[in-house]
Amino acid sequence: MIVLAANSLSKSFGANMVITEITCEVNRMSRIGIVGPNGAGKSTLCNLLLGLDSPDSGTVFRAKDATFAYLPQQPVYPMEWTGRHVIESAFSKVQEIELSMQACQELMSNIGEYQKLSTEEQEKLLFRYQELQDTFEQLDGYMVEARIQKVVDGLRLSSSLLETPFSLLSGGEKTKIGLAKILCEKSDVLLLDEPTNHLDVESMEWLEQFLREYPGTILLISHDRYFLDAVATSIWEVDSGELQTYHGNYSQYVQEKEERLLRQFADYQEQQKKIKKMKEAIKRLREWGNQANPPNASFHRRAKSMEKALERMEKIERPRLEADKMDLFFRRADRSGQDVIRMNDVTKSFGNVCLLQEANFTMRYGERKALLGSNGSGKSTLLKMILGELEQDAGTIALGSQVKIGYLSQQALEGDPNRRVIDAFREIAIVTEAQARHILAGFLFYGEQVFKKVGQLSGGERMRLRLAQLMHQDINLFILDEPTNHLDIEARETLEEALLHYQGSLVVVSHDRYFLQKMVGGVYWIDNQRLIHYEGTYEEAREKRRKHQFVTNHTIGVHKQKDRIAKGIQDKTQSHTDRQQKGLCDQAETADLVLQTKQTENEDLALANSLPKAKVSKVNAFKLQQLEAEIARKEEQCKEWQREMEQAKDNYVQLVHYQNQLEAQEQEIKQLYETWYAMQGEE
Repeated sequence: MIVLAANSLSKSFGANMVITEITCEVNRMSRIGIVGPNGAGKSTLCNLLLGLDSPDSGTVFRAKDATFAYLPQQPVYPMEWTGRHVIESAFSKVQEIELSMQACQELMSNIGEYQKLSTEEQEKLLFRYQELQDTFEQLDGYMVEARIQKVVDGLRLSSSLLETPFSLLSGGEKTKIGLAKILCEKSDVLLLDEPTNHLDVESMEWLEQFLREYPGTILLISHDRYFLDAVATSIWEVDSGELQTYHGNYSQYVQEKEERLLRQFADYQEQQKKIKKMKEAIKRLREWGNQANPPNASFHRRAKSMEKALERMEKIERPRLEADKMDLFFRRADRSGQDVIRMNDVTKSFGNVCLLQEANFTMRYGERKALLGSNGSGKSTLLKMILGELEQDAGTIALGSQVKIGYLSQQALEGDPNRRVIDAFREIAIVTEAQARHILAGFLFYGEQVFKKVGQLSGGERMRLRLAQLMHQDINLFILDEPTNHLDIEARETLEEALLHYQGSLVVVSHDRYFLQKMVGGVYWIDNQRLIHYEGTYEEAREKRRKHQFVTNHTIGVHKQKDRIAKGIQDKTQSHTDRQQKGLCDQAETADLVLQTKQTENEDLALANSLPKAKVSKVNAFKLQQLEAEIARKEEQCKEWQREMEQAKDNYVQLVHYQNQLEAQEQEIKQLYETWYAMQGEE
């Protein structure tokens, strides 16, 4: 079923034609990733499809009963609204029904007022209340809080963020709150424009899973290749005002595009050969016609006929095998000493908030390490301590000999925003103006663009200018903080290629998992104030961390269970002692307590022995992942029931029901954990 379609859409802004004769359709439950260079018209196309803008020509079809959701660039809400109010507004219809139900309940509970109503009015009131309640249940009104909490937890929105007035939030925080709101709405068609911006890795992974299970259609504008691989089932490429459709996720799109371009180039070459032969034949026919005595008109007619055939031929345009891209390379600098960074037992706090505790970080020459962690975990703080911009509270940080650092911050450029691009570049590179213009053209600053003021540059332009500066510095240690921010996919690939050929050391903070997978050979992960090192590529490190967390969480659970058992035995022992002192217990009761204590000690030993050994071999990774997903699902269900119990604390019947469900689920989780540990120990 088609929920959205366009026919011959065109749109221009002034003399700039952005969209040209685009025809497309969107089927129900599609997951369409929309890619293309910055400024290619991706957002313009989506605005036209959703009716947020009008085309110059062409038509748009939108399914009559379908609902559409998108994230506006600058949302406006009442000044007094907090982040939580914005998210709750996704359920405005449910809230209206709930208020109407409360009004009916108040009237029915007010005996005096209720008895004043006629029998007919009372029946109407009861019917109205039943009607409202049915609608409320159809809209899952009783699950509103659970749905909100699921999204809040998944996007890792803190309580302080939710309680802050929306108008006081930063742009990134507003985007996250707005994303939470539209995810809660469950519209038929969901348009997301760069949804992974401002999200940490865990939030991205949760969002991927959420969107895969989303019961609707998704249009997804993104430069996040890893995210597109996980979510998209087809790709729209928007470039030069035109749209090309590809089947599959991002990686499949790349392969199909390459095959398509090679076929087009082969067809183009074949046609060019045919055109060349036809032109040669036309030339010969005319020569023969002119050489005849008298001139032969039939040769000229045949030449004219071939010329018309050539004009009627549908010409194949020469395909662009490579788009314009940055001319980026990092020159080889003098190497540093073998030890590049050595950090020992570093602790850092801000007020009462501890970010890092006894952190250790070691880097040797030529290594490439990623620094990862949730937003606010201390990644940028750690980088600033390495750079000497912040002092640690405890511990030591030392740089090796001859270390020359090149730092790319999230802000990309610092200094006077009124500087011209060419002047900002020449502050770093000692070159003539003509040389500077030539170099900057390699970073896609053409013509008069080199005279733009730095303060007028977009995020992507600022990043390109900073990369141009870094290329002309003597650097053997790159420290990159979100280097792919604001860069389109082609620019990211150019940066990756340059860094792969760079011979030096690299520390990178990034949420671009595709970039990380290609770049690094080890990951330092900040978890709960601790800095933990995992060897290997990003995906290998992620898998090691997942297992480490799984074991850690279960170990904590084991200790909590042992504490509960010990507390129970202690209470029973104290009670038994009291009863002994009063002469109220017999030998049988004492023997029973001794037996219980012995059984508990045996259970403690079994629990301790249940922890996996340090070395595991021949583990069926696929089955383990399925098992872990099932455990995670059941644990999430337990959390929902606990929230429901909190809501129903005054309803004894519901409390008993949820408690029974919770106990049964916890027993199942325990059995799953036992299976997981058994599989970990397989040889």
